[in-house]
Amino acid sequence: MSSPTVMIVINSDQSGPRRLAEWLEDEGIETRVVRGKDGLPEDLGDSAGLIMLGGGLMPNDDAAAPWLPAERALATQAIDLDLPTLGICLGGQLLAHVAGGRVAAKTGPVERGATQITPTFDGAIDPVIAALGEGSPMIENHEDMITELPPDAVLLASSDAIANQAFRLGNNVRGVQFHPEASAENLAAWDDAAMREDGLDLTELIHLAQQADPANTAAARDMVAAFAASVRRFQAASVPATTPGAGA
Repeated sequence: MSSPTVMIVINSDQSGPRRLAEWLEDEGIETRVVRGKDGLPEDLGDSAGLIMLGGGLMPNDDAAAPWLPAERALATQAIDLDLPTLGICLGGQLLAHVAGGRVAAKTGPVERGATQITPTFDGAIDPVIAALGEGSPMIENHEDMITELPPDAVLLASSDAIANQAFRLGNNVRGVQFHPEASAENLAAWDDAAMREDGLDLTELIHLAQQADPANTAAARDMVAAFAASVRRFQAASVPATTPGAGA
């Protein structure tokens, strides 16, 4: 059996897969990276998983990002197939949007830097989100938020400020507001002036993220490993069984 492949959609050059791609490779998962600005495939093909990354967009911001209709179509296909899917930040908002939830721009508290994410009761028994344990620091960088989950969604995690930090559709489709692919070192590339506009000190954000880095990395790594396991299970279940002696 060939290694399962996960399609990774990049919505912004500043929001690539980072450590997530290396961790997936460690788990025996091949990655197919596609950039929205270069055009997206019409369907998921033989992908055994889908990851949609972040970007400073709304899920229906088609004028600024003409590839979003195609990405919404991929997300809808993934939901219909119950394909192992991880929507991160914009990717999670996009899943909520296509499944009947609501996403609002520049709404609610702004979250930047390391933020404690706490699983709900359902999250604590979810195969992927349970990797956060009783709570783990994850990197956040958003001012838009999911104000209403889709009707069939299961809430999996919250922060002190934002209720809808992680959710699940079906058994395998998950959206998260936080960034498991990002680490403390990525904060160095953030816009200091933009942070000051939000009343934040980038140097302090970096310091706090560095303090949280060991716990952040351990939880994020376990979360990616659990996602990879779901991808392997999906592919194994999708491969037709062969009958010994068939064709003899």
